[in-house]
Amino acid sequence: MPGDPIAFEEINDYLGGFPQAPVKIQKWVNKIQPIVQEILGISHCYFAFDKSTRTFFEDNLSLSVKAAKKALDMANIKAADIDLIIYGGAHSEQMPPLSTRIQEALGIERCAEFQIHANCTSAYKAVKLADTMLRSAEYQNALVISSSIASACFIPEFYNQEVIAKEDIFLRWYLCDGAGAMVFTAQDTMDTGFFLEDAYIESAGGKKRSAMYNELPNHVNSPLENYKTGAHHISQIYLSDMREHVLDENGKTVFYNALDRMLTAKNIDLSHLKYFVVNMPSRFVRSHIIEECLDFGIEKEKFYSTIEKIGYTGPPAAIISIDKLLARQSFENEDLILSFVMEISKFMQAGFTLRYYQ
Repeated sequence: MPGDPIAFEEINDYLGGFPQAPVKIQKWVNKIQPIVQEILGISHCYFAFDKSTRTFFEDNLSLSVKAAKKALDMANIKAADIDLIIYGGAHSEQMPPLSTRIQEALGIERCAEFQIHANCTSAYKAVKLADTMLRSAEYQNALVISSSIASACFIPEFYNQEVIAKEDIFLRWYLCDGAGAMVFTAQDTMDTGFFLEDAYIESAGGKKRSAMYNELPNHVNSPLENYKTGAHHISQIYLSDMREHVLDENGKTVFYNALDRMLTAKNIDLSHLKYFVVNMPSRFVRSHIIEECLDFGIEKEKFYSTIEKIGYTGPPAAIISIDKLLARQSFENEDLILSFVMEISKFMQAGFTLRYYQ
């Protein structure tokens, strides 16, 4: 997590206001912040942005490399032994891809690499791909990395304030900055430690309208034209309008139905479930999901989230949550960790399970 923790009530002041926006927008930004805090239940978050200098002291590359080095050190594996790098992030406009930049920064001369752009499911898809490729026996050690500098999209300098809308600002309170990394090693026997047991991905938005989006065209366009129209602004619909998007025809959430499909498809036995890590930024949504998942026999005390204290980092939250969980809790033989997320831009869902052996 970059920098010092920022209290939620300081976000507007820290990231900066919108003096060139319509007066109604300026008033709304200050009015809505405490309401959003109540909805999210977040006390602090982190930004790779310096309020005083109005510059970034970290970026997706630097944070990724720091997280990767920590993961390699904890795994007691040298960077040179990594033969597969998979980076999963919200989005990237860079060329060459960030995966190769991380490879270079770690001093890895040759390896396979992938970069995945799929919003909050990116890290899960990176885990899924690592699982598949390591099981193929073609690779031995996989480094999975995710990072997010969400604040870059929510500072006033990013916007064309003259055409800004409320929906364009909403996510500045939902997302913050951070990075995480995991090392997976192919092994024939399960002796001691945590083992990746299952990984699942799906997209259930084929018949649903996007609830988070931008208006950028499906081709490279003039940056100036995008700025003039505000096409680059990242918008999210209000929670009050989310119900029709999140609920399926059976009255259950997309999250619940996707988790049900994962449990069935992977034949997951929850009898040894120790923790269920739910990576959703809203306390209201998490509470609803917890109530729904009682149907699966998952007791409330097994739900785990770090979001309330450190904010929601988007894609890397999946890895950061696991890191915090393993550092703070103890485990017994065959304890199971289940992690799952619902992403709302096109209702992509994903999850994975880790089992502990001793």
